[in-house]
Amino acid sequence: MTDIRKKAFNLSRLQKNLRGETGRAIADYNMISDGDLVMACLSGGKDSYVMLDILLNMQKHAPIRFDLVAVNLDQKQPGFPEHVLPEYLSSIGVDFHILEKDTYSIVLEKTEPGKTYCGLCSRLRRGNLYAFAEKIGATKIALGHHRNDIMETLFLNMFFGGKMKTMPPKLLSDDRKHIVIRPLAYCKEEEIARFAELKQFPIIPCNLCGTQENMQRQEIKKMLNDWGRQYPGRLDVLFKSITNVAPSHLLDIGLYDFHSLEEQREEAASAGDRINVINL
Repeated sequence: MTDIRKKAFNLSRLQKNLRGETGRAIADYNMISDGDLVMACLSGGKDSYVMLDILLNMQKHAPIRFDLVAVNLDQKQPGFPEHVLPEYLSSIGVDFHILEKDTYSIVLEKTEPGKTYCGLCSRLRRGNLYAFAEKIGATKIALGHHRNDIMETLFLNMFFGGKMKTMPPKLLSDDRKHIVIRPLAYCKEEEIARFAELKQFPIIPCNLCGTQENMQRQEIKKMLNDWGRQYPGRLDVLFKSITNVAPSHLLDIGLYDFHSLEEQREEAASAGDRINVINL
């Protein structure tokens, strides 16, 4: 097999896998409905490029009709290559908007020395994207988070936040105005990375804030990657567990009514007595 044929074969196989997993996630969580306007948030990273590519492909073949618009938030970081995304999006013929908001200066001003910019940066980015979604009448806001992001966030919250929660595939915003979806929720990062490389997307690295690293997330990512290498299949089982939760076997009294177990036992006993009487 020639290199060209091998590349085409690998690209086709990856696209099939990614589209299949994306379609399954969309169906499982009812992410996209007929007539939706989906605002695909494009950062310039591999994940959002792949999300847009898969959604555009699905749009052509889906049994429902939905519209897509790509949106990038130019946060005015020094050195940001402003031409890359407009040129790419124009070349593939997708509707797009570039929002110019100088959140970078705000983040520099408000972030304490020694702290990472990521938290405040993401909140400002989210607020601007929500506002624009409302302006254009977008019914869904699509983000490029994938399966690995979801698992990493689960452990980040457990290890550093004391909470058992992660990124949901579908979310109603706090103000109840927006529905956020993550179509790549079932997709593996390694497949996304290989697909992006084969497609040769013009990647914009997320190192424009002084190449800061979220050390906690990097620590979790390394732990999960090590597990994946040492114990093949462990990450598949781990991800499945997130979709198979038993509230009665955890300790959250707000999630499960432990206080009424005595009443439930008495009700069950009474119901059993009534059945016995009827049988007699």
